Amino acid sequence: MNKILLLIVVIPLIEIYLFIKIGSKIGALNTVSLILLTAIIGIYYARYEGLNTLRSAIAQMVSNKLPIYEIISGATLAFASLLLILPGFATDIVGIFLIFPPTRKLLFNIFSIKIYKQNKKKDFIEGEFEDIDDNKK
Repeated sequence: MNKILLLIVVIPLIEIYLFIKIGSKIGALNTVSLILLTAIIGIYYARYEGLNTLRSAIAQMVSNKLPIYEIISGATLAFASLLLILPGFATDIVGIFLIFPPTRKLLFNIFSIKIYKQNKKKDFIEGEFEDIDDNKK
């Protein structure tokens, strides 16, 4: 909970700082135009990549495979689109990185390795069982 509260406070401070720094270099109108331009380009590209992910997921389901990467990729694209809609340079940079497929694949590999290691640490007892019905005579 404290990390979320910290993010809610820190992210707007970073955005305000970047608005002031970039605005002082290129001007206020250019700063606003740049923010709008990145949002429009990012949303268009997110739509394009989202459709590619949907096509890939359908192809996976047709071949009778579970589209795990496509599901996670779709959720990542939705989050990236949200970041691009929010006004700001830092959120736009993170959103653009999340839209590109190599970055998404890298994040997917990092998290899947982390989850695999966590599951490997758990102790499992393997065995067989037989269902015994009390009504049998």
